[in-house]
Amino acid sequence: MKNAKPVSGPKFLEPLSFERSRAGRCGASVPPPIPQAPTTTQDLPAALLRQTPAGLPEMSEPEVVRHYVRLSQHNFAVDLGMYPLGSCTMKYNPKINEVTAGLPGFANLHPHYPWAWTQGALELMYNLEHMLAAISGMDAVTLQPAAGAHGEYTGLRVIRQAIQKRGENRQTVLIPDSAHGTNPATVTLNGWKVKPLESGPNGYIQASAVEKLMDEGVAALMMTNPNTLGLFEPECDEIARIVHAKGGFMYCDGANLNSLMGRAQPGKIGFDVMHINLHKTFSTPHGGGGPGAGPVGVVQALEPFLPIPRVVKTGDRFAMEFNRADSIGRVRAFFGNFGILVRAYTYICEMGGEGLSEATTKAVLNANYLLARLRDTWHVPFPKACMHECVLSDKDLLPAGIHNVDVAKALIDRGFHPPTVSFPIHVHGSLMIEPTETETKETLDTFVEALEEIRKLAQENPQALHDSPLSTPLSRLDETQAARHPILNVDDK
Repeated sequence: MKNAKPVSGPKFLEPLSFERSRAGRCGASVPPPIPQAPTTTQDLPAALLRQTPAGLPEMSEPEVVRHYVRLSQHNFAVDLGMYPLGSCTMKYNPKINEVTAGLPGFANLHPHYPWAWTQGALELMYNLEHMLAAISGMDAVTLQPAAGAHGEYTGLRVIRQAIQKRGENRQTVLIPDSAHGTNPATVTLNGWKVKPLESGPNGYIQASAVEKLMDEGVAALMMTNPNTLGLFEPECDEIARIVHAKGGFMYCDGANLNSLMGRAQPGKIGFDVMHINLHKTFSTPHGGGGPGAGPVGVVQALEPFLPIPRVVKTGDRFAMEFNRADSIGRVRAFFGNFGILVRAYTYICEMGGEGLSEATTKAVLNANYLLARLRDTWHVPFPKACMHECVLSDKDLLPAGIHNVDVAKALIDRGFHPPTVSFPIHVHGSLMIEPTETETKETLDTFVEALEEIRKLAQENPQALHDSPLSTPLSRLDETQAARHPILNVDDK
């Protein structure tokens, strides 16, 4: 590889904090406890009173700091390098977002403050709703859902409420084979059944297939557009006409909005509901167990069913409205994950409409550049131009005993987070790559060189790939064992 390879730093095989614990060690100076008043515990049921001390590790401050810093060094992050997870859009998180989210006027708010004290926050949410509506082509947006999957659940609940309002009893939802795994789960959580829909030979959904399955018992069709192959669904307009003609709704999984933002509006091409992953399109931090946001946009006919409360504006004042008879009710405590909303608002204001469109253009350009560099040497099931992500497969490596997982592990040793593997599930041995708009040509070229080096090793020294990764504290783990029998404390060993 022409560019410098990453240099591996210290490798710490960090034990559990409980294993470092020693009786009597403490990392803080704690004053003697204040004697409790005789009546302090009298109002609590005896079953709720602790009989033994909490089983917490006892460690010094340096031990605690080093423990968590070492654990952090086990993690790859978008601040360390390219994170090409297909379908997940791991965008770089601009640091200006953190500055604004940390402003005292935002960071120190409490949701129980009177509306008069929170006018700035309410105005931000009101404006963000309208910005997301304009970008998506929807008529109204709720900011409450705490993640994309939660947005899916909320969106289908809105559809369910609208169908019940019409006095209908629809029981199924059409789910393409290219759908995200959360889609069928969301259908089940809403009490409906999944009716599978196969993609056509070109990788997209055919209107003729939808017409065969669509009847008055189908509540909705959930579609990701562009789909999880990185391909735009060219028959979307006709599909929407078929679904609407039978009284169904079109649901757009907004995971791939980063390839449409500023260029096309899902609400204008037939969709009635969509969720928007703020971490995927608007640069907020992505998951990791922390707060997220999955706003949901709807067409005007579904607006009355959105969750409460709703931000309303009267004159130049803002408030929350709770009295909405047809609403599905609350889906989140308070008003959503406000700090994440501030970050997304900052990104949109910084970029502006022209900047958002440019980001989309570059995301599509980067993906097609990778596709053009790799299509002659790797198996590409759908080699035509893609949108924001492209899909390779391990088909040509299988004779050497090399699978997509081996490629993923080898990329770790070359300084890259692996792309998504084995998804979409209807492409066997898939490697799904999404570079996003923020990666430079130099980074993309280095990534291509890494893949080409891995392909060459598969032919000349496949064992080297089976041994990867070598730069991590642990290499190949038994993932099934880890999932079924996780070690959560020392006693589990």
